[in-house]
Amino acid sequence: MIYGIGTDICDVRRVAAVLQRQGDRFARKVLSDAELEIWVRRQGRWPERGLRYLATRFSAKEAFSKAIGLGMRMPMTWRRCEIANLASGQPVIVLHDELKVWFEARGLSAHVTVTDETDYAASFVVVEQVPPTKATP
Repeated sequence: MIYGIGTDICDVRRVAAVLQRQGDRFARKVLSDAELEIWVRRQGRWPERGLRYLATRFSAKEAFSKAIGLGMRMPMTWRRCEIANLASGQPVIVLHDELKVWFEARGLSAHVTVTDETDYAASFVVVEQVPPTKATP
């Protein structure tokens, strides 16, 4: 059963302006430790790819917060929600700490997709509530 759906579109130029004003403080606020490592590598080697990476993560976390119905209220925080990639490249949501506990207690499962173009990054998240399985005798 669908629990919630969230979508977000982010202007990459706006993220660039925030980075210019705040330096890496914005990235450190939004990205988990694992995401921050990737961002630093990409930003150092290909600044445009680093910028798009940050914009897609920002967008995906916004979409996820909408899908779960919390917005950016506890236990949802930027750093407790991580957008990782499987070996195939498929994006997945990895939750941490209180957000993970909250999410699992409700029997939820999330699916995410991200995309970016020259000026925009966009994300779509579907959160499902998985019915509990019945034990067989």
